[in-house]
Amino acid sequence: MHNSHAPKLTTADLIPKKSIAPVLIIAVLFGVAHVLTNGQYGFHRDELQFLNDAQHLDWGFVPYPPLTSALEHLGLKMFGLSLVGLRLFSVVAQAVVILISGLMARDLGGGRLAQVFTAIAVGLSPAPMGNATMFQYSSFDMLWWVLIAWSAIRLLSEDEPRWWVATGLFAGLGLQTKYSIAFELVGVLAGVLFTDARRYLASGWLWVGAAVALLVFAPNLVWLDRHDFISYRFLQSIHMRDVHEGRADGFLRNQFLINANLFAAPVWIAGLAGYLRAPRYRMLAWMYITPLLLFLVLQGRFYYVSAAYPMLLAMGSVMGERWLRTLRPLWRVTTAALMFSGVAIIGTYAALIIMPMASGGPLLDFALKRNGDLREKIGWNELVARVATIRDALPAEQRVDLGVVVGNYGEQGAIALLGKAYGLPPPITMANSGWLRSYPRTPPRTVIVLGSSRERADELFFDCRLAGHSGNALGVINEESRDHPDIFVCGSARKPWRELWSHGPEFE
Repeated sequence: MHNSHAPKLTTADLIPKKSIAPVLIIAVLFGVAHVLTNGQYGFHRDELQFLNDAQHLDWGFVPYPPLTSALEHLGLKMFGLSLVGLRLFSVVAQAVVILISGLMARDLGGGRLAQVFTAIAVGLSPAPMGNATMFQYSSFDMLWWVLIAWSAIRLLSEDEPRWWVATGLFAGLGLQTKYSIAFELVGVLAGVLFTDARRYLASGWLWVGAAVALLVFAPNLVWLDRHDFISYRFLQSIHMRDVHEGRADGFLRNQFLINANLFAAPVWIAGLAGYLRAPRYRMLAWMYITPLLLFLVLQGRFYYVSAAYPMLLAMGSVMGERWLRTLRPLWRVTTAALMFSGVAIIGTYAALIIMPMASGGPLLDFALKRNGDLREKIGWNELVARVATIRDALPAEQRVDLGVVVGNYGEQGAIALLGKAYGLPPPITMANSGWLRSYPRTPPRTVIVLGSSRERADELFFDCRLAGHSGNALGVINEESRDHPDIFVCGSARKPWRELWSHGPEFE
C-alpha cells in the first residue's frame, strides 16, 4: 500500500555516499573546460624547453629529471605540434588531482558534500588551474604529491602497511619528475618519526616502498653521477638567481592567494588543525609543515608547496561538513551556499586571468596585464618567421653554412621545433641541456644571433650587424621583446667553439 508520508527519494539519494561518481564528473568537467581553452596563443617558453628535450631523450637533463620530456616525446608522436594535444597530459594529471582530492575527503570519513566541495575547491584554485594550462613538470609534480598524500591517508585509515609500496612508487616517479619532491619525502619521514606512525619502521613494507622509490629513481641517479651532478649545480645557480631577483618574495602571502582558492582558506586551515588534533592522521600535518618551513627558511618559491593543499582541503571539508550538521537546516543551507558561491567567484576571477579563454578584446587585455606566463606564450611563431626572413635575405654563399645561435631555452625550443617548417638549422646554445648537445662539427662561418646584447655578440663573433628585431603583433611586452629584442647577423666565432664549450653550461 502506498505510504504518502514516506520521504521522497532524490537523485542524490540514489548515489551511494561512497560512490566516486560526483567527484569523477567534476574532474571530467574541469578537464573538458581546459581542453576547450588550451588551444589559444602559443607555447610557453618553458614548454618549448620540454619539447626540445623531448627530441633528445635521455635519463636526465641539466634542469630536471627525464619524465616530463619523455611524456612530451610520446605527445609529439601522437599529436604533433598541437597545443591542445600536447597539453592533454597536464589536463589529465590535474583532473586526477581533483578526483583524488575528493577521494581523500571520502576516505577521511566525509560524505558527498565534503567530497564535492573538496573537488571544486581544488579545481578552482589558481595553482592546479595553471598547471592544466601548460605542459610543465609542476603539473606532474602536483599529481605525485597528491597521490602520496592519498596513500598516507589509506595507510593510516586502514592500518594497511602495503600502502608503503604505492608511496614508494609515487615517490620514485616524483623524483623522476622534479627534485623538489624530496622535501615532501622529508615531510613523510618527519611524520613517521614524530607520530604514532613510528610503528611502521618495524614493518618490512616501509622498506620495500623505499626500495621501490630508489629503483624507479635509479636511472636518473646514474645519469647524475655520470654528469658530475650537474643538475645540483643548476639548482644552486637558479636558486641564487631567484633570491637575487626577488622571485622568492611573497612566499607566505601566496600560500593564500595562489596555492589554494582564497575563499577556502578557512577550510584548509581547519584541515591542518584537524590533522594536528587527530593522532591517527597527524603524520599528514608534518607532511605539510615540514616542506613549508624548509622552503620558507631556504627561500624557495611559493608554488613549491602548492601540491600540499588538496590534502588540507580534504580534511577541512570533512570537518566543515560535520560542523554543518550541528546547525539548523536554514543556517546549514545558507552557510554551504555561501562557501560554494565564494569559491566559485574567486575561481572564476582566477580563471579569467589564468585560462587562455579570450582571443582578443578586454578579456585578453585583462589577463595579459595580470599573467606573466600568458605573455610568455606570445610571439614565438613571429620570432621564428623573422629569423627565416633574415636568413632568406642573406647572400647564397652565407646561407650555405649558416648557424643560428640562441641565448635561452625558449629561443632554442622555438628554432628547433617551429623552425623546421622554414628549414632553419638546429639551434646552437650553451643554455641548460643545449650545452650537452655540443656545437656543430663544421663551424658555421655565418651566424644569426638571438637573445644577446650587441656587446655580447661582438665579444663572441666577428663582423656583427643588426638585422632585425623580435616582437609580436599584439605589442605584448615579454622577456623576448623587452630584454633582448635585437637580432644580429655575424661572421665566424672569435674563439674555437671547443674553448667556448669548455666553460660549461650557462644556467638559465
